[in-house]
Amino acid sequence: MAERSTAAVDVADNSGDDPLTAKADKAATDGVAEAQKKAATSAEATESKAGERKNGEQPSITAPELHSGHKLARRYRLEECVTRLDGFSSWRAVDEKLRRAVGVHILPADHSRARSVLAAARSAALLGDPRFVQVLDAVEENDLVYVVHEWLPDSTELTALLAAGPMEPHDAYQLVSQVSQAMAAAHREGLSHLRLTPSAVLRSSTGQYRIRGLAVNAALRGISAERPQRTDTEAIGALLYAALTQRWPYENDAYGLSGLPKGVGLLAPDQVRAGVHRGLSEIAMRALANDGATASRQEPPCTTPDELAKAVAAMPRIRPPEPEFPLPTPPEFQRTTYQQGTYGRPQQRPAVTQPVVIPPPPLQSRAGKALKWAVSALLIAALGLGSWQIADRLLDQNKGADAPRNTQQQEPGDDDKEPTAEGKPVPVVGAYDFDPEGDGVENHDQIKNAYDGDPNTTWKTMRYDGYSKFGNLKKGVGIILDLGKVQQVAKVEVSFLGTTSVELRTAPEDASSRPDQPGGYATQASQSGTQVSLQPAKPVQTRYVLVWLTDLPSGGGGYRGEISNIKITS
Repeated sequence: MAERSTAAVDVADNSGDDPLTAKADKAATDGVAEAQKKAATSAEATESKAGERKNGEQPSITAPELHSGHKLARRYRLEECVTRLDGFSSWRAVDEKLRRAVGVHILPADHSRARSVLAAARSAALLGDPRFVQVLDAVEENDLVYVVHEWLPDSTELTALLAAGPMEPHDAYQLVSQVSQAMAAAHREGLSHLRLTPSAVLRSSTGQYRIRGLAVNAALRGISAERPQRTDTEAIGALLYAALTQRWPYENDAYGLSGLPKGVGLLAPDQVRAGVHRGLSEIAMRALANDGATASRQEPPCTTPDELAKAVAAMPRIRPPEPEFPLPTPPEFQRTTYQQGTYGRPQQRPAVTQPVVIPPPPLQSRAGKALKWAVSALLIAALGLGSWQIADRLLDQNKGADAPRNTQQQEPGDDDKEPTAEGKPVPVVGAYDFDPEGDGVENHDQIKNAYDGDPNTTWKTMRYDGYSKFGNLKKGVGIILDLGKVQQVAKVEVSFLGTTSVELRTAPEDASSRPDQPGGYATQASQSGTQVSLQPAKPVQTRYVLVWLTDLPSGGGGYRGEISNIKITS
């Protein structure tokens, strides 16, 4: 009978070991060593195939015959096969239940590595570190084993970044710092990667690096190591070396990068390319398998990701480069008569005198006449409005003099409270991007542009492909505006670039912090357009206002929302 389990299932269900606590010097996924023993036990049923290997015959393990449109668990619809290798295949798929893109690894249940892949996926899922691409499901069903993981369409592989050229020192520093810290955290929980290549590292649009395939990639390919921490540390060193030089630190070409010249050994990055940051060059050499020797210093080698992370942290921080602004173009140089060497000489007069155009007298041109008429109309309107207000005030005074005075005084009560002034601008003290159904980040570095009062600066959403409703991956994204304290909100005006559907939502008046899910906000109004005015049925008291985008205009080859200004009034 088919066995089904989610990624939240404890690895102890299959391996017998405590999850995430194994020694760091074991094989591919240290927390699944016992599961690998069970995989070896189950492999006894295939001794006949092992006999074929001894006789020189290689058994052919083929990936399951799947195709685009095939559904797993009546939920995951396969879209595109991205890898087919050694009996397993990897796909880009769509989770129809949550309407989001996912990645899926699939292999036959009787594959020799099926059990170790399941154990590795469950161990990686238990880590729950956002610096790694998360495992969402690990299932054995209908003679198939498949692992479902996050799919990050807005991230870029390190392979593509390196193809564009060497990284700036600040970017290379961020790469080695973030990746070494993430792998140090994984090894503290007994997990290793063992296949940390440029294609396994992704950079998001906000500059954050995420690692995919923790433990699972090595299990899929049957990779193991006697010293997994040293293996992962050397892999991080190779990534840093490639980022500094755009060369792979070995003789063979790999990942679209040229290797080092044959027979010269491992050269330091600053000897391969001029202008390489000296400190980063030494860090790369200490991480690679060269006993830490450099041309200028004899530092001890870094043999674990934790040692490498500490060495990077001990460096002076490398700041990002200052933005470059184009210099103004100087005016064209004009030579004077004296510089031309004709001072004191009679000048030749032009044969034909150009007629001089005399401008019309002030306010006699067409624009001047229109301006006079406009000013006259405004003066007439102002006189009429002033006369009407004076007459209205005199009439009110006469009515007040004729009306009998009320000698009874009302008792002071709640009705004597001064009403809250309406129409006053409500200042915004802070704002946050809100993407609860995605990766939690939606161009937060541009968030101030949405309420700075400058229509030339904007906040943009990520680009979504296929459908205007966020590619059918999520219900919406938005901006949470913090008013600093509970205040009255009567109207929110939003200016978009392109027709956009939007909802006004507010947090409860007694909310001590901003809710982290859309359901924590009450919907007050909705509208579509480029200039929308969102007004609740009656003014509400709140501290947190959510501008929630639900349908995007097309632009940039896909669909993207863009807000140029938000104004809140009481």
